[in-house]
Amino acid sequence: MAREDSPGMLSLLALDHTDVGEVLRRGDLETARTAAVTSTRPVHDVTLRAPVPAPGQVVIAGLNYPSHAEEARELAASLGREFSGLPTEPSFQLLPITAAHDPDAAIRVPAAAPYQVDYEGEVAVVIGRTADDVPVERAWDCVAGLTIANDVSARDVQLSALLSGSIAGIADAKSFPTFKPMGPCLVTADEFTLPVDLRIRTRVNGELRQDDRTATMLFDFPTLVSAVSRRYRLEPGDVILTGTPSGAGAFCDAYLTEGDVVEVEVERLGVLRNPVGWSRSVSSASLRR
Repeated sequence: MAREDSPGMLSLLALDHTDVGEVLRRGDLETARTAAVTSTRPVHDVTLRAPVPAPGQVVIAGLNYPSHAEEARELAASLGREFSGLPTEPSFQLLPITAAHDPDAAIRVPAAAPYQVDYEGEVAVVIGRTADDVPVERAWDCVAGLTIANDVSARDVQLSALLSGSIAGIADAKSFPTFKPMGPCLVTADEFTLPVDLRIRTRVNGELRQDDRTATMLFDFPTLVSAVSRRYRLEPGDVILTGTPSGAGAFCDAYLTEGDVVEVEVERLGVLRNPVGWSRSVSSASLRR
């Protein structure tokens, strides 16, 4: 466990906890804030893991940025499908925790869906205390902090699910191992003032693909936490991905492939960087159409 007490320097802490998720589940966040320092190291000298490498639940919100909803409308029109318009309430799904992944670790293109793997830069809310049917005005009190996430998706699987009306299939497209990188750190909730307005950008191989602000979200962080808590009991260490802005690869026909590098940068949260590689079961022969 480490704490950034000064820019670019990590303070290694005298704690038995192995990650932030364990700290939260034990109710020891304040202990981590004040823990004694055993040594310090530059950030570039350490390998960072996801703040919560094994969340109890991973929840993803859909169509939470107007810019993304607009490009989804255009795609639906091109497919001859109806688009119901901007959501009037949050929509979300549960994903398997096995999709969680670390910063700087490779996103693996799966053999089952190798052709249309896509990125979605997002801000993730990490839960700090139990949230069970909490009102919006108390929801932020249940938040431990914010981190960055990349909601990687297999678009061919997702499109097939959308065309067939399979909601479960949409979750399947986002559930492959390594498809939910998170990090590089957790910035605690007390560092922010509501409403939270952060710039979010995604780059692929240095090319800017997404650029928006969380202030444009249809449903802000407290509203999302409250809505999710009305359906699922949220526990410390659970994670909610809060949606992506426009610019994902599906809408410009620019999918990820081996050798690509995806960087999601969020103001005050840092940069989540992940290279892209093949799954061990992918071969050049399997990629021939």
